[in-house]
Amino acid sequence: MKDGRYFEGMNLYSSGVFDAVVHFQEEGLMIAYVDQRTRFLQTPTAPWVQDFVVMDLAGIQKKCPEYLAARWEGERVELPCGDVYSRHITYEDQTGRVSQVWAQRNADPALDIITLEGEVIAFLMSNRYGMEVVVRPGCEDLTPLVQYRTDPLLSQPVYGIDCLGIQQCAMRDGVKLAQRVYLPQGGQPGQKWPTILVRSCYTKERFGYKLSKYVNKGYALVMQDVRGRGDSEGDLDPFAYERDDGSDTIDWIVSQPWSDGNVGMWGASYLGHVVVQAATSGNPHLKCVIDEVNVGSPFIDTVRRGGALCSQPLLCWALAQSSGQRPNMFYMSDTVDWAPMMDIRPLSSLAEKVLGTPKNDLWKKWTTHDEENAWWQRSDFTRNFHRVKVPMMVISGWYDGDGLGVSETWRGLTKYDVPGRRIVLGPWEHGPNTTRDVEGVAFGNNAIIYNFDINNLRWYDYYLKGIQNGMDGEPRATYYVVGENQWHTSDDWSPAEAKMTCCYLDSDGRANSCWGDGRLEWENPAQEGSDTYHYDPQTPFSDLVSEQVGHRSPINYKGHESGEDMLVYTSKPLERDVILAGEISAEFFASSSALDTDWILRLTDVDEEGNSRQLSENIIRAKFRDGFETAKLLEPGKVERYFLQMESNGWRLAKGHRLRVQVQSSSKNLVFPNTNTGDSPFEDMGSVVAVNKIYHGGRYPSHINLPLIFC
Repeated sequence: MKDGRYFEGMNLYSSGVFDAVVHFQEEGLMIAYVDQRTRFLQTPTAPWVQDFVVMDLAGIQKKCPEYLAARWEGERVELPCGDVYSRHITYEDQTGRVSQVWAQRNADPALDIITLEGEVIAFLMSNRYGMEVVVRPGCEDLTPLVQYRTDPLLSQPVYGIDCLGIQQCAMRDGVKLAQRVYLPQGGQPGQKWPTILVRSCYTKERFGYKLSKYVNKGYALVMQDVRGRGDSEGDLDPFAYERDDGSDTIDWIVSQPWSDGNVGMWGASYLGHVVVQAATSGNPHLKCVIDEVNVGSPFIDTVRRGGALCSQPLLCWALAQSSGQRPNMFYMSDTVDWAPMMDIRPLSSLAEKVLGTPKNDLWKKWTTHDEENAWWQRSDFTRNFHRVKVPMMVISGWYDGDGLGVSETWRGLTKYDVPGRRIVLGPWEHGPNTTRDVEGVAFGNNAIIYNFDINNLRWYDYYLKGIQNGMDGEPRATYYVVGENQWHTSDDWSPAEAKMTCCYLDSDGRANSCWGDGRLEWENPAQEGSDTYHYDPQTPFSDLVSEQVGHRSPINYKGHESGEDMLVYTSKPLERDVILAGEISAEFFASSSALDTDWILRLTDVDEEGNSRQLSENIIRAKFRDGFETAKLLEPGKVERYFLQMESNGWRLAKGHRLRVQVQSSSKNLVFPNTNTGDSPFEDMGSVVAVNKIYHGGRYPSHINLPLIFC
C-alpha cells in the first residue's frame, strides 16, 4: 500500500525468509520484526537497526516521493536524485500479471526496482549473503522470490531459530574457542541436523543474522571466533592455526547431540582462507565447502605477494586486527589517510608508530621472516592440498583483490582432481554480485544474478541433505565475459575451448613509455634486443590500485603510461573479436644493475581512443625468482629468466583494439617499494637506483601467455 508519497506495509524477505513488515512513512521508518524463534510478527517499532539487512531502508524512505513520481516507461529512467535504471527482465504470475524489473546502474550495491503497470511494487538487492526483497503483499511471485517458492527440491524456511548461546570447544593444544550455535526450532524431538560452520576473524556476531537463514531451512549454524579474536582464547596468528582449529571444531560439532554428522563450511576473504585450510585437513566429516574470494597463501596472494611486502591492501587489515581482541574496522574504511603511513620507515616499526602499542605483535612477526621459512609455511595451504577430498564451490570475480588466491586454490583442486569441484567467476569485486558498473566499464544487466544464494543452498542441500537436485551434473566452470556481457559455461577452468597463445615482446631498443617503439608480436622475433629503464625507490610509481579494500578494477591507465621508468609494448590492432578467458601468465628475461629489484607486469586493452584498461597484473621480487624459500641476490648485469603467474580474466578484445604489456619496478599502493640494496626490506633505511633491462627475441623469448577463444 502507499499513502501517495510513501509505501506502507511492505513485506521484507531475506534469502526467501519472511523477516519483517516495513512501513515507509514521512516521519521515518517503522518495522514490525518477525520473532526469530517463534516466527510471530511483532509490534512495529522505531528506530530500526541497519545491520538487520544490507539494503539501505532509510535511503529508500528518503527517496519514496521520487520512486512514486517517476514515469517507469521506455528503456531508461533517471530520477531527480541521479539514480539511473535500465529496463531488465519480466515476471509473470499464475494470474497473468506481468511485472517489470528495472536494473540500477552505476551503483554499488545496486538497488533494483520492480513495477506493475507503472507502479513500484518491490525493491530488491543482491549480496553475498542472499537476496533481500521488500515487496507489496501479494506480489511476491512477480519478483525473484518466486524461485524460492516454486522449486520442490529446495529446502524451505519452515523453522524458527533457537540460539544456544556462546559455547566453547577445546583445540588440540588446550586453547578454547568460542562459538554461537543456532538450531532449527520446530523440528521433531531429538532431531539431528546437518551443520554449516563459519569461522570468523571479525567476530562471530558480525555475520550471524545474515547467515541465519540457513537455520530457517533446516541447518544448524555454528558461528565461531577464530583463535585470538572475539571471545576465543589464544593469540592472533593469522592463517597459521586455521587447518587444525577448523578440523578440531568439526570434530566437536559431530560429537554434539544435535549433529547428524554432516558438516559444510562457508567463508569469504579471510573466512574463505579458513575453509580452504579446513579442507586440507582431510577431516572426513567435512562434506562440502563454499569458498568465496579466498585469501591465498602468503607469498602468492597476501602479505608477501611475489616476495614483496603488500602495502595499502594489507596494511589496513593488519592495523584493524592489531588494534584489539575485536578488530577496529576504522582502519578498513575509506576515511583513513594512508599517505603518511606508507612513508614510515623502517617498515618493521610501522604498526607501533601508527597504533602506539599494538595489542598483538602481528606486524612484527610479518616483518621478521623474509624468506618462506617454516614459520610462513604453516600458513601455506597448498602444501596440504593432496589431502583435499571435499567438493568445493569456488566463487570470485575479475575485480576481486584476492583473485590470485582463488586461482591458486583452483589450481590445487585441479592438480589433485578433487571430485565435485566447481568455479563461478563473474564481473564481480571482493563482495560479489552487487554491481553492474566498475571504473566506467558497463556490464550487462545480467551481471547481477538473482539465484546467487539459491545456488549456494542447492549445493548444501545436495551434499549435506542428500537431496537429488542435479547439482552434481552442472558444468564445472561458469564465467562472465565482459564486453560481450554474456555468461558462459565450460568443462574446466581455464575453459577447455581456450587456446593458450604466446604474445612476444619486441622493440627497436626504445620501449620506454607508450610513446616508445615497444611492440607485441604473435611470433618470437628472430633478432635479439633489449630495453632499459631506471627505477628509483625514492620516486616510486603511485599506481591506480582501487581504494576499496580487497578490490582490483579495470583501471584506465590512459595518461599514466608516459613515464620513462616504464616499458610499454603494444600490439597491432586486432583484426577480429577475440575472447580472453582463463589463467594468464608471463615468462620474461631481465637483468639489473642492483642486487635486488622488483618486476611488475601489467596487461591492458587499448581502444581506439587510447583508453588502456587493466586486465591483469602481478609482481615478482627478483631474489625469489627460483622460489620463495631461498633468496638469491642478483649478479649485476646477468640475464635471468622469470615466470610470473598473473590474474585471470574474462574479457572480449574487440576488433580494432590493441593489447598492451607494461613493465615497471614499483607499485607503491600495492607493495612497499624495493630499496634495491639487497638488505632486509623491513629494516633498510637506504636505497639505490637500479638500471633494469628487459630482453626479448631470439634466445630471450619474453612473452605473455594468453588463453584465447577466437570468435
